[in-house]
Amino acid sequence: MAALRPPRRALLRLCRAFSSGGCQLAPERGGERRDAAPSRVSRFCPPRKSCHDWIGPPDKYSNLRPVHFYIPENESPLEQKLRELRQETQEWNQQFWANQNLTFLKEKEKFIDSRLKAKGLELRAESGQKVTLNAEEMADFYKQFLRKNFQKHMYYNRDWYRRNFAITFFMGKVALERIWNKLRLKRKKTIS
Repeated sequence: MAALRPPRRALLRLCRAFSSGGCQLAPERGGERRDAAPSRVSRFCPPRKSCHDWIGPPDKYSNLRPVHFYIPENESPLEQKLRELRQETQEWNQQFWANQNLTFLKEKEKFIDSRLKAKGLELRAESGQKVTLNAEEMADFYKQFLRKNFQKHMYYNRDWYRRNFAITFFMGKVALERIWNKLRLKRKKTIS
């Protein structure tokens, strides 16, 4: 089993290729920022001189943490395509879960209202506290909601895997491009 593992040195080289050696900050210009891609999801803003991707606080609608992508000044076209694909996937994912969570909350409220009305109870007790259903009654709602949204989740999972395979493919291409560029630089240094 141990023979199937890649050598540690090869793994370290691959990790370095993904992390792109040194960090170069984008030059600061007036009000324009090149160090973080714009996000429509959150108002979180990483430090101006950051040279890494940042993960922001959870979005209040989707409950997912948005990623603010660093844009290096010397970003290759392949790296740009990878970053844009990651951004597009993040926005698609945020939108899906924001819509799904909103639908869930609305349907949950309708379910609770209908069950309480069937029992002859009001939404609020005399003390002002919100009346809730027990776990068994809520289990009926969860089962019903999952059954109703099964097809939607199947399509989501299929698209999620497609997008992740595409991102992984481009990450491999970017890693190979970086390794190739480093080898070319070493060859030029040894020749001259």
